[in-house]
Amino acid sequence: MATIKRFEDLVIWQKARMLCRDIFQITNREIFARDFRFKDQIRASSGSIMDNIAEGFEQSGNKEFVQFLHISKGSCGETRSQLYRALDYTYISQEEFELLKNKTIEMAQEIANFIKYLQLSDTKGSKYV
Repeated sequence: MATIKRFEDLVIWQKARMLCRDIFQITNREIFARDFRFKDQIRASSGSIMDNIAEGFEQSGNKEFVQFLHISKGSCGETRSQLYRALDYTYISQEEFELLKNKTIEMAQEIANFIKYLQLSDTKGSKYV
């Protein structure tokens, strides 16, 4: 794996950004947008996925990065739980739910794999190989 110099180069951050965009788009619909608290909550949890990847990357070492990745993975679960509520409230269709749910599951697995990689890596400083 090549040396990554910016968090924007991480595929997991790029995918988290796309998921966050998808959540923003569905919450912009009138029926969802009127539920201000829920709309803000699901936007915040999906944004937390990408933000914690970025914040962790900017830390000084793997141990700190791994801590932020665990928070990011937790935000995947939170977002997935909120998608169930959005489905139950009929804010999204079953098809949209399945697509977004699967994205959160895949995202959480990729984060878990990256955590494992960092924990086994010999690189312990500010560069992630």
